[in-house]
Amino acid sequence: MAVGKSIRIYLADATVTGIRYAELVNWTGHAIACPRSRLNELKNWPESSKPGVYFLFEGRFGSSKPAAYIGESENVAQRLTNHDRNKEFWSEAVIFTSKDENLTKAHIKHLESALVGLSKIADRYELENGNTPPESSLPRADRDAMEEFIENVRMVLGTLGYSVLEPILKSKALSQITEEPNKSSESNNILSNLFFKVSNFSAQGAVTDEGFVLKKGSQLSKSNSESMPGKLSTIKAKLLADGVLKDEGSHLVASEDILFNSSSYAAAIVAGTSRSGPQSWKTDSGITIKKIEDDELSNA
Repeated sequence: MAVGKSIRIYLADATVTGIRYAELVNWTGHAIACPRSRLNELKNWPESSKPGVYFLFEGRFGSSKPAAYIGESENVAQRLTNHDRNKEFWSEAVIFTSKDENLTKAHIKHLESALVGLSKIADRYELENGNTPPESSLPRADRDAMEEFIENVRMVLGTLGYSVLEPILKSKALSQITEEPNKSSESNNILSNLFFKVSNFSAQGAVTDEGFVLKKGSQLSKSNSESMPGKLSTIKAKLLADGVLKDEGSHLVASEDILFNSSSYAAAIVAGTSRSGPQSWKTDSGITIKKIEDDELSNA
């Protein structure tokens, strides 16, 4: 059964955009999120001069996928000073080091390799790393300890607002870690495989905690009717320009999983016309999202 976690975040100057220090209860690791404009202040944080891993993040404006970089260093603050001179894209760094002195060069090389691999699987950011660094050789006990460290890095990053390690669609093994099924988990299972057929097009989707995911391989109409909101026409055009949607001649195809705010947005972009998502998306047995939600309300 999944166990709850507590994360403590300290705002160094009482602002959410300044330096933030984060730690997970009963974890030897900790994180520092630092805006690029305030790198000189890291000298006041001895935690930043230890061996560790770090993330560089591009500001969230412009492209559909911001850029990111993952690295390691035996003195993270010093390495960030070099990146300030040599890498232009990033606006904030997030550092992970250990409260004790147990992170060695082999450990941080292992962490870097694993984190790059996970971020490529999640596919939320355009990684500036290029190839995945090779893993260092570690004893079994150390590998298990690093797996726990990675899971805590994922949780802290997400809490700080960076979902770089979170797949848009989590696997059943990750999303359903529970020994006793309940109504909520049963509903989530049903809503993770939804279908929408319109004209000659067929799309697949899923309801998630973040919104609605149009799954990779879904087919979409190339044309848009006047009833489709202009905002959605703009979103669709940008997805096509970015290569997220591919032109297959008679229709478009999603080349990756795409996250939308709602099922109605996803249905409208698929059909090219205004649509009600709760009434359009159905399970393989033909039950609509609206029917599932109405039943849950009645049972409650």
